[in-house]
Amino acid sequence: MGALSRVQEKRTAVLLVAHGTPEKVEDVPEFLRYVTGGRPLPPEVVQEIQHRYGLIGRSPLHDYTFQQAEQLHRELNLPVYAGMRNWKPFIPDVVRRMAEEGVERAIVICLAPHNSRTSVGLYRQAVVGKDGRQAPFEVDFIESWHDHPLLVRAFAEKLRIGWGRACEELNARVPVIFTAHSVPARTIAGGDPYEQQARETAALVAMEVPSLSVDDWMFAFQSQGMSGGPWIGPSVEDTIVTLRDAGRRGVFIQPVGFLCDHVEVLYDVDIAFKNFAAEQGMKLWRAESLNGSPLLTAALAEVARSRLSPADQLPAPLAPIKG
Repeated sequence: MGALSRVQEKRTAVLLVAHGTPEKVEDVPEFLRYVTGGRPLPPEVVQEIQHRYGLIGRSPLHDYTFQQAEQLHRELNLPVYAGMRNWKPFIPDVVRRMAEEGVERAIVICLAPHNSRTSVGLYRQAVVGKDGRQAPFEVDFIESWHDHPLLVRAFAEKLRIGWGRACEELNARVPVIFTAHSVPARTIAGGDPYEQQARETAALVAMEVPSLSVDDWMFAFQSQGMSGGPWIGPSVEDTIVTLRDAGRRGVFIQPVGFLCDHVEVLYDVDIAFKNFAAEQGMKLWRAESLNGSPLLTAALAEVARSRLSPADQLPAPLAPIKG
């Protein structure tokens, strides 16, 4: 019993890491400096991004991240922390706080389930440092979980409800475009698994909805960056034009590269793509984001449990969620 108690004393926690988002429009310039690593952006680019944030009011990314942390904490009965790569609370600050509070091992789950050096790779670096040895405790970093069955079910649940309503409203089968954030083409050319994993998630979600045939859906990349060089496609806009030319009167979008509402959903899809579709004489619908979905929490819990030891899962007093 003494040995078991000593194992249990090795405090294990879960750390959720996310992109981060400015809290108000005035914070956008500072936020973008973190995103670019200090590289200045042209003033017109900064103004355009401020304009987009102004149109949606605020991004709820932080709210949903901490909601998931709270739900996961209750599911696992373990401390759950959340940190942001590009905004407060910054990941390195949260890591220091975890160490101060006695955490000796952390299971780190990135709330971007597809692995890419441009996203997950940078989250890992924020946790463990550039040399991979700066974390003050043992780190078990989840590289990807894009094909987890409960994640697929969570997306399929939202697709089934929203797509069915769209088809009823249009009185026709509405084509589905699954989307994920684009990345520079040079990233994929270097062997990055991101594109393959994003397309695999879409295919798995489609298979989970039997009424959706292989002719009903396609895949496109959204939110191409403003930096130089080509970004991977096809773009959502080009795909919408192709559907228009084929005589389709509407389109249904499900972003499977994002877990919750934020600017790439609330502006890029709900405003920009919807307006673009209207210019083509088409209606556009979107699947509800996962946000606080219990199925998403269950997926995160299973991912974490896959790295827990029996001692980690012994009953322990609940601890508050940490920012």
